[in-house]
Amino acid sequence: MGIYIQDRPYKGQVQAVILDWAGTAVDYGCLGPAAVFADVFAQYRVEVTIAEARQFMGLMKKDHIRGMCGLPSVKEKWLAAHGREPDEQDAEAMYRDTEPMMVSVIARHADFIPGLPETVAALRERGIRIGSSTGYTGPMMDVLVPEAEKKGYRPDSVVCSTDVPAGRPWPWMCYQNAMNLGVYPMSAMVKIGDTVADIQEGLNAGMWVAGVTKSGNELGLSEAEANALPEKELKKRLEEIELRFRKAGAHYVTEGIWDCMDIIDDINVRLARGENPLPRI
Repeated sequence: MGIYIQDRPYKGQVQAVILDWAGTAVDYGCLGPAAVFADVFAQYRVEVTIAEARQFMGLMKKDHIRGMCGLPSVKEKWLAAHGREPDEQDAEAMYRDTEPMMVSVIARHADFIPGLPETVAALRERGIRIGSSTGYTGPMMDVLVPEAEKKGYRPDSVVCSTDVPAGRPWPWMCYQNAMNLGVYPMSAMVKIGDTVADIQEGLNAGMWVAGVTKSGNELGLSEAEANALPEKELKKRLEEIELRFRKAGAHYVTEGIWDCMDIIDDINVRLARGENPLPRI
């Protein structure tokens, strides 16, 4: 087999899709992780809001805690409780507490987001490989992957933040998925996720990127809560999320995994024209 050198635009079809887990494939609203972060800080006598807990979703969990500790509002609460601002030792201690708490919660939040089985079946019918990336760690995925498999979902490749040198927004999980799946070039791959960190990860890897708005962390509501919102209010919130995703560089924005096959079709048309996902500089 000869060495393949990409010296011209890739004009083939999409070969692989990399799905995020919570908020994209399972756990509508990304409810499990948000509650755990709030509980961890509460153990240290600091009451954080769910909005503060959600702000860094998608990052490796230790980086998520570090990000929360850097928020001015959280610093102020920590100062009031402890007489000083949080430091790296505090972040490390909370992360050690987070791991077992997250593991115990994940199994209860492994239900599929509507449209996942149908989308997976459609991808497989076309011969498109399915990878996954996540801010969850190895022990967390050791719980989530078997639970999802019992329900009928098993990606061809599972890569988590502790499998690579650094989590999002670094592209390493996407690169590891590409190697596991044997897919090249990166422009033949699509990243789908529900956070800005997901979008940054996919862009940094040189992939097409789609952000999902309704099922994920940014809206942060269960399916029932989202559907119960007045139509005008829901539309306004989703438009605000779309704007954030577009500013982050997402090529596509849609409500959920149930809408993503049309995106694959459009990317195939653009690839055939010689387009690629890299920004024009």
